[in-house]
Amino acid sequence: MAPFPAENGVEGDDEREEEEEEEDEDEEEEEEEEEEPRLKYQRMGGSLPSLLANDAASCVAVAERMIALGTHAGTVHILDFLGNQVKEFPAHTAAVNDLSFDVDGEYVGSCSDDGSVVINSLFTDEKMKFDYHRPMKAISLDPDYTRKMSRRFVAGGLAGHLYLNSKKWLGYRDQVLHSGEGPIHVVKWRTSLIAWANDAGVKVYDAANDQRITFIERPRGSPRPELLLPHLVWQDDTLLVIGWGTYVKIASIKTNQSNVANGTYRHVGMNQVDIVASFQTSYYISGIAPFGDCLVVLAYIPGEEDGEKEFSTTLPSRQGNAQRPEVRIVTWNNDELTTDALPVLGFEHYKAKDYSLAHAPFSGSSYAGGQWAAGDEPLYYIVSPKDVVIAKPRDAEDHIAWLLEHGWHEKALAAVEAGQGRSELLDEVGSRYLDHLIVERKYAEAASLCPKLLRGSASAWERWVFHFAHLRQLPVLVPYMPTENPRLRDTAYEVALVALATNPSFHKYLLSTVKSWPPVIYSALPVISAIEPQLNSSSMTDALKEALAELYVIDGQYEKAFSLYADLMKPYIFDFIEKHNLHDAIREKVVQLMLLDCKRAVSLLIQNKDLITPSEVVTQLLNARDKCDSRYFLHLYLHALFEVNPHAGKDFHDMQVELYADYDLKMLLPFLRSSQHYTLEKAYEICVKRDLLREQVFILGRMGNTKHALAVIINKLGDIEEAVEFVNMQHDDELWEELIKQCLNKPEMVGVLLEHTVGNLDPLYIVNMVPNGLEIPRLRDRLVKIITDYRTETSLRHGCNDILKADIVNLLVKYYKEARRAVCLTNEEDDARAKRVGSRASQATEKVPSVRTMEVKSKTRGGTRCCMCFDPFSIQNVSVIVFFCCHAYHMDCLKDSMQTVNGKKGAGATHREPISEYEYDNGVEYENDDDDDEAQSGAPRMRCILCTTAAS
Repeated sequence: MAPFPAENGVEGDDEREEEEEEEDEDEEEEEEEEEEPRLKYQRMGGSLPSLLANDAASCVAVAERMIALGTHAGTVHILDFLGNQVKEFPAHTAAVNDLSFDVDGEYVGSCSDDGSVVINSLFTDEKMKFDYHRPMKAISLDPDYTRKMSRRFVAGGLAGHLYLNSKKWLGYRDQVLHSGEGPIHVVKWRTSLIAWANDAGVKVYDAANDQRITFIERPRGSPRPELLLPHLVWQDDTLLVIGWGTYVKIASIKTNQSNVANGTYRHVGMNQVDIVASFQTSYYISGIAPFGDCLVVLAYIPGEEDGEKEFSTTLPSRQGNAQRPEVRIVTWNNDELTTDALPVLGFEHYKAKDYSLAHAPFSGSSYAGGQWAAGDEPLYYIVSPKDVVIAKPRDAEDHIAWLLEHGWHEKALAAVEAGQGRSELLDEVGSRYLDHLIVERKYAEAASLCPKLLRGSASAWERWVFHFAHLRQLPVLVPYMPTENPRLRDTAYEVALVALATNPSFHKYLLSTVKSWPPVIYSALPVISAIEPQLNSSSMTDALKEALAELYVIDGQYEKAFSLYADLMKPYIFDFIEKHNLHDAIREKVVQLMLLDCKRAVSLLIQNKDLITPSEVVTQLLNARDKCDSRYFLHLYLHALFEVNPHAGKDFHDMQVELYADYDLKMLLPFLRSSQHYTLEKAYEICVKRDLLREQVFILGRMGNTKHALAVIINKLGDIEEAVEFVNMQHDDELWEELIKQCLNKPEMVGVLLEHTVGNLDPLYIVNMVPNGLEIPRLRDRLVKIITDYRTETSLRHGCNDILKADIVNLLVKYYKEARRAVCLTNEEDDARAKRVGSRASQATEKVPSVRTMEVKSKTRGGTRCCMCFDPFSIQNVSVIVFFCCHAYHMDCLKDSMQTVNGKKGAGATHREPISEYEYDNGVEYENDDDDDEAQSGAPRMRCILCTTAAS
């Protein structure tokens, strides 16, 4: 890419010209260490060359919309930013020394050696001229000159007076702010602060408060001000930058001000001034301006013969041995960032005083990270007698061109990718960079650029894939190969995967590639065939094994994939088993599954205990003692198996006793109680070794050695309550006596035994067996408690008996009443007809008790037909028998049925007279007394045929 041409044909140099030639090695080192310039330069064109052909520039001022240029002939030219003349003011008869715009850019003031100050309006014919009769060197308009009626400005010169001119009722009036310390060389006005420099130093005056703020002494050893002018620049409202000779100072002014009603500021109290930065340079300062958080300095490099005689004349030197002026960007600590030497026209003949620097007003607030916001870049104007050079920050395309010029293709491409410059630059920068990298054998960098350079061209991609494969550098290109838009041929992807598989250092990339690439873009079989020979070789890695498993999955070989996943201990293997129904394949991978996730593995093995038996699981785990804590896994598996089916692992219950004792002691006793398949002697031995007392007690009890078990409870556990509970469970009176005997020698246990024998033993029996003289702690309290408990128990028994008797009587009365109640025989058709009866029938029912009323009050009902012959009971002179079950019969029908039933049973016994709760004769209900039942008790009792048959 060709370097970008400089605007208007002038390009600033990156370093000074040297008189002697350097060696090639030194030039290469300088190029490597060369820093990119911060500014770019162009010579102002337009009308300027013709204006300076017969005149010489002396000063310049910059406003937001235009530029004012003063000349030695006393003319003030108003130019646009391209150098085209807009207006011309022949204001003076001698050289113009200084120019000043107001903030709004509507007025421009000038001062001259002819002793006059002239203020011209740029948009009207207004012109004001003030004559001070001595050469005036500095002027500054009030920033609010246009807005205020006072029309103030400050000016000073060789007379040594600093005048503040303002408009009063009777005309313009001068106020002398300072005098007596030599000529006024420069003055700058910002807000209400006025800064000026004379032979003594720099002073700052607060116009709003009408007081002098500070004095900054002139640097020692600096040239006389009339020979090398001092430079003052307000960076903002509080920072004043001073450049004088070879010294730079930055003063921070903190003003105490308050905002009044009309928007102006009124200063309150004293101001504080701090020198926040100060340093000395190795060059003369011909101009200074802010550059973000740095400074732009127009530097003049003195020659070997230069000294005080350099300033002996203001006329151009005819010897022509001066060096080019330099524009340097420095920090507040005097760290130089860049240095550019300017080829100003006629620089060989100029001195330091012949140059000046002005900058376009800007706040600097948009400056961040070394860059300005678009359209807010500052402009700098370097003025010499016959030339004006414009400097401004370099833009993105300038930066890219400079990078390419110096061979930094990577940085240039990064800049283009970051959105700097035109999008068309990407192809040009990218192509040059890719060719450069291939020549330099930087294949990885070249591969990373391919997605940006090749973009959507499938043929270009395939060409570069095979080219990288030919160079044996294809693995570096694989991560950047596209899988769609464009999609390449299957062969390109297969060649790439095989290239990754053959190099162990790229096996991880192979795995990530297989996972990320869609399976439809290539065939897995060629890649599997290339990897399988490496399975048992030293080149096999875990990443390659996992990649092979992924390829097996793509090819549908799930069992082979499961085997590899199990060896790799992949946590998702359980989901893989469920997804592809690989329960048969877990038979040989029990240990791996347990190591991976014992809980899920146990659950899986329990669910599939029919496919893989407990004996197989136990065998595999026992054979893996060197690989893992197989006993713990055995415990988890056998415990889960026991909870699901207590008999499934009965062959391993002896082992399970020991496992519970080692890993889950709290579950041992429940297991001993639940299982019937362990050896009592082995279990007891294990409990004795581990001193498990309660487990020993249970095993001894199951073995029938209850006395020994009781001795363990009393002598080792010392828990009399548990001993009492144990004896209660055995239901053995002799064991009670044994308990009492073993407790007699232990007073505390005797006392506890007395407390817990209520309801089990007679406390008097225990008291009688206590030997005389035995001191039992708290015996009195315990005896009182025994008696109280006994009385309470007796009272409860009596209360319960009373309640029981009352319940019996109540139930008997209820039963008797129910037995005396008649059974109502109704017909369902009559019920339906009764519901359709009108209100008159209802009123009659309420007044006169009837069968319907009795029906409502009755709790039992029966049909109006015989349950045997189904004839209605309305036939007169026929006896009716009704049972409590509400079944009703004709007497004759019931007798015939009873004889038939008895005949079938072969009983041959004569039946008794039927006894019924209720009898009906001709529709009239009658009731038999108990005495009649007893009198007829010798006859056989009649029973309901239907209920008797159902019960039998």
